[in-house]
Amino acid sequence: MTNQTQSLEEPATTVQPDVDAVVVGAGFTGLYMMHRLRQEGITARGFDAAPDVGGTWYWNRYPGARCDIESMQYSFQFDEDLQQEWRWTERYASQPEILAYMGHVADRYNLRRDFTFDTRIEAATFDEASHTWMVETDGGEKIRTRYFIMGVGCLSAPIRPTFEGEVNYKGEVYQTSLWPKDPVDFTGKRVGIIGTGSSAIQSLPLIAKEAEHVYLYQRTPNFVVPAQNRSLSDEEVALIKSDYKGFRAKAYAGLTAFLFPRHDQSYFDLSPEERRIRLDEQWEIGGLPFLGAFNDILFDEEVNAEVAKYWRSRIDEIVEDPKIADLLTPDEFFGCKRLCAGTNYYETFNRDNVSLIDASNLGIERLTETGLRAEGVDYDLDAIVYATGFDAMTGSVTRIKITGTNGQTIQEKWADGPATYIGLTISGFPNMFNMVSAGSPSVLATMVTCAEQHGDWVADCLVHMRDNGLTLIDARPEAEQSWVDEVNRASQHSLRTRCDSWYVGSNVVGKARVFAPYIGGWPPYVQKCKDVVANGYEGFTLESL
Repeated sequence: MTNQTQSLEEPATTVQPDVDAVVVGAGFTGLYMMHRLRQEGITARGFDAAPDVGGTWYWNRYPGARCDIESMQYSFQFDEDLQQEWRWTERYASQPEILAYMGHVADRYNLRRDFTFDTRIEAATFDEASHTWMVETDGGEKIRTRYFIMGVGCLSAPIRPTFEGEVNYKGEVYQTSLWPKDPVDFTGKRVGIIGTGSSAIQSLPLIAKEAEHVYLYQRTPNFVVPAQNRSLSDEEVALIKSDYKGFRAKAYAGLTAFLFPRHDQSYFDLSPEERRIRLDEQWEIGGLPFLGAFNDILFDEEVNAEVAKYWRSRIDEIVEDPKIADLLTPDEFFGCKRLCAGTNYYETFNRDNVSLIDASNLGIERLTETGLRAEGVDYDLDAIVYATGFDAMTGSVTRIKITGTNGQTIQEKWADGPATYIGLTISGFPNMFNMVSAGSPSVLATMVTCAEQHGDWVADCLVHMRDNGLTLIDARPEAEQSWVDEVNRASQHSLRTRCDSWYVGSNVVGKARVFAPYIGGWPPYVQKCKDVVANGYEGFTLESL
């Protein structure tokens, strides 16, 4: 039962929660949320399906897995001592290093003690009479809690296509988003990789170094720019750490809370020679910062086409076979999907043991005992790797049976797309917070920074509830609709809304096509969250039993 010296105040006649809050997920968001709740004396239990902390970084152990946000920024900033003591080794941290960092954070703040691992949340039902949630695990445990906090991540609900005959396949099967903990040896094997998203782009070059032959089955190509990853020098690290707070403040003031060379100039502000110089500079910086070359790449079709033309010229310099280069060139707007950062991705297609298979027509027709058939051709494979992505933004939420007021489920609520108020709350689901997800900058910002901002907002909200004897907070329908309108308004001029991607859910059959994250910018979003609080939790219904 709840320690009464720390629990949220409530009338003695009401049903007593077992704990003040349940936190789902032990990734960056869940870890920080647990830390903040503990600071405020709010009792909480956390749950994660994995055996340990890490969230998506626990499962995504595939070869080459790494973040596309620089490590010195893809990390917590709430504790200066933590910032100073941890030493990142690479510009873009690899999965093992990120997981080690998260383990260090969990150890440093003794966070594991409040988490139950190897446990999945199956259902959560709001009890309107007692203003509490009943949360059920896959182990049969039921926990009554005042607040239900989802920190389940935007990219943590893997999807895998089904094919005719897959039960007959006798070879090895792997999925990048659920990679085995023990190393996988592809030496001397014929490997088929299905998909051309980020995980395939990162893993292909390393798998190709081991395998006898690799076949990459591509339905639609992606735009990839070199990550330009490198080791971090002691001097570079020391310079940032000499004023880490100032460095973070500059990032926080930016459009994506990610500090990199971003030019507030139109493509048309520069001469043709200056444009080429600028693009060359951003190419050498690499990764997502390439989009910072001009401020209209994602808004002006003509500019976008010119940048895509530049990109193709760089690919032609790398890929030796023009036909392969053609297949690797997308037909869509540059950057409308999340731009991928790769290391030796295009160079790998120059290897004799790598084949790019165009699966855009008939696709993969079936699996056989010895491999698969694609586009009418049979391929013998010793191993198949599914690099098929996620049910992004909403899937990790809608896979749980969540029932709010009047018996409405989250699946019914979000049937036409995710609706939230400030990307944190959902009308009709009181006392529930959905963090770093749809309706907030989330995947369009530095997600660890977003996790801290959300964690602070939720913790402060729960303290406000406790201090004022309140037991229910629910977003008003009109406030939620107003925010949904703002999310839609912000996205309507971006080219990102005009192509198929997981941003709009088009990679999941039957999913409503809605641009889910808030693209209006990090500073305006943070200000909106502050204004809501400053105006007495404007847009919310607050009640006490």
